[in-house]
Amino acid sequence: MPLRAAIGHGPENVGGAGQNRPMTTIGAIFLPSNPPETLRSVAQAADQAGLEELWIWEDCFLNGGLTAATAALAWTEQLRVGVGIMPVPFRNVASLAMELATLGRLFGDRVLPGIGHGVQDWMGQVGARPASPLTLLREYATALRALLHGESVTVSGKYVELDQVRLDWPPAVPPVLSVAAGGPKTIALAGEVGDAVVLAGGTSPAKVAEVAKVVTDAQLIVFLPALTGPGAEAKLLADMEKYQADYPGVWGTPAEIAAGVAEFAAAGATKVILQPVAGEDPEAYVRWVAGEVRPLIG
Repeated sequence: MPLRAAIGHGPENVGGAGQNRPMTTIGAIFLPSNPPETLRSVAQAADQAGLEELWIWEDCFLNGGLTAATAALAWTEQLRVGVGIMPVPFRNVASLAMELATLGRLFGDRVLPGIGHGVQDWMGQVGARPASPLTLLREYATALRALLHGESVTVSGKYVELDQVRLDWPPAVPPVLSVAAGGPKTIALAGEVGDAVVLAGGTSPAKVAEVAKVVTDAQLIVFLPALTGPGAEAKLLADMEKYQADYPGVWGTPAEIAAGVAEFAAAGATKVILQPVAGEDPEAYVRWVAGEVRPLIG
């Protein structure tokens, strides 16, 4: 059974060998199991508390990622909002480019789009499961980046076909495009075609260190299950078993959580986005991350 990341790392070691590195970005996740109508109070609480980033999941068949992100951005002033991730089989690439360009024109660099394969069983449910997810992701990400950079794109691929498509209103500054990855082939591809690579919750610091050797020119974003309070350990272990993850996350006091985050930063994570479990108060969670954990992390 994996041990929590905080073991062997007291509060005095937070930052540790990473004292000369840039400060690690910390965020929190708004789970799609939360009703969409609760997002406004959570986003505003995160903004008021000074949370750097709030990430939204587009799981089938729950919150729409683009809709939720747009609302969260409109309700806040400083908060950056990520969507981790939008499955590429779901949308025509030109359609997504138009939506992201509009968000970029409205909200600037506060928009953090993420794309990925999506869960293949879900893609099969909607009749969009590709024969080659890697080929689709490569074609899609390449075309999407070009469109968001204002280029005219003509491509005739296995999945993506565009004929002299150019956005009339590209974003003034193209967004940081994140690509989710799990297996080694997708990790290598994500580091090639994305500005950032997203690793799902259940990823260990050792795995992050392995990925960091491959992903050298992109940011490395890690979703990290993290809880405090009574029963935190049991909840995370239950989630690990439920989702067949390899790593339960971190639990304990804010100092212990921060020490766990420091392990991921030392392994190469650029951003660590803390992830609750279903049933936690989402508003209290974002305030806790911003107010109690963030100040302890260098």
